Amino acid sequence: MMFMYTQQHPTHHNHHPSFLKMKDLNTYKNIYFLGIGGIGMSALARYFNERKFTVGGYDKTPSPLTDELEKEGIAIHFEDLGSNLPVDFKNAEDTLVIYTPAIPKSLGELNFIRENGFTLLKRAQVLGLITQNSRGLGVAGTHGKTTTSTMLTHILNESHLKCSAFLGGISANFASNFVSSTTSDLTVIEADEFDRSFLQLHPYASIITSTDADHLDIYGDASLFLEGFQLYAQQIDENGLIVMRKGLQLTSKTRITTYAINEEADYSGSNLVINNGRFYMDVQTPQGAWKNMELGLPGIHNAENALACIALCTFLGLSEEEIRHGLQSFKGVKRRFEYQLRTENLVYIDDYAHHPTEIKALVDSVRLIYPGKKITGIFQPHLFSRTRDFQEGFINELSRLDELILLPIYPAREEPIPGVTSDMLLEKCTNKEKQLLSPDAVVERVTKYTDGVILTIGAGDIDRIVPKIKTGLIGL
Repeated sequence: MMFMYTQQHPTHHNHHPSFLKMKDLNTYKNIYFLGIGGIGMSALARYFNERKFTVGGYDKTPSPLTDELEKEGIAIHFEDLGSNLPVDFKNAEDTLVIYTPAIPKSLGELNFIRENGFTLLKRAQVLGLITQNSRGLGVAGTHGKTTTSTMLTHILNESHLKCSAFLGGISANFASNFVSSTTSDLTVIEADEFDRSFLQLHPYASIITSTDADHLDIYGDASLFLEGFQLYAQQIDENGLIVMRKGLQLTSKTRITTYAINEEADYSGSNLVINNGRFYMDVQTPQGAWKNMELGLPGIHNAENALACIALCTFLGLSEEEIRHGLQSFKGVKRRFEYQLRTENLVYIDDYAHHPTEIKALVDSVRLIYPGKKITGIFQPHLFSRTRDFQEGFINELSRLDELILLPIYPAREEPIPGVTSDMLLEKCTNKEKQLLSPDAVVERVTKYTDGVILTIGAGDIDRIVPKIKTGLIGL
């Protein structure tokens, strides 16, 4: 595949490598990543590695994902080399550098690259380029992007159409965040609103799951956040389709199809039941009723995600039979309602929820599946700004847990904000049982539990304690 792309900018920008005329991607030999261990970045690294470019990069810390990339032949280092880039990537002419906005501006390598004529692009810009020559299927929304895009990818790959995909999580079916098809012109892309990245994309069709405000550290306020989604909706191909959760206030020249659970919509789901641990729902479509659709994943929010996929896959020409088969065999995404342990008395689920709406969906689903069981939630807040901006929501949702254990706030890219701490949240939550513990103390405490449902919740590094809790509980 050939990719051509030119950027027109005022001439006074031309000294800056980021604004050089973007050459055909195929004229580069080497692709260098700053932040290669990130979930979206590593999918791109796999894409270029599969296409026989020389791929390497920097990340702050090793992880299971960087271990996987190294096994695939990608060279990674974990110290800032400054001007001392690996020899394969020293030549600015034939090296494209891709970076994530999460990289600190003070990184020596980044500054060396900026000053020495390299072409430097954000991940989203590169995704935009790659998908220009295919029919992009975007999945946007504050919640559910990763599960929905992974579900869509699985259904398409089980069907006659197939697809490639760049995913924001590790798919349990593919054991990867990158899926490659040599025969299909469809590419599934997670359209991320963080840093307005999704405005680099012009998909053929898109699912939009929600527009609840988030990332106010970047957007400023909820109305500007919504405006970002409105701009994205206007970038979808006019001959394509937008599949939108009913109630979202977005307009577009592109045709819009709606979906909802237990209310009127173009695609509506009802009669959610659990039978022998499997989840089923009835779906009303414009083509008629589909009874007893079996969903591979439990949870009300996953039933909604499935409806969105049904609507888009029907538009793309899949049969009811193909869609049923794909949904029923879908195994989910790592850290999205991921069962770690399931016994008669004790259940342990790990989930990435980091916004009040996501925590609500998680707790609602657990109450539905395990009525009457005690729920212990271990939550690591993610970002000081998000904790401050949505503190009322966090307090309301976390207070619904039978027992709350908080970890200190995970700062990610931020400096502390005075007065915004896990202690502040703990004080305001109304749970009878509640405490703030260190990761090690959490493991020590909950591995003594013999019944109920244990949840680890959050998007920071809480996943580091998941194997320890699991091992401790299995050892009971």
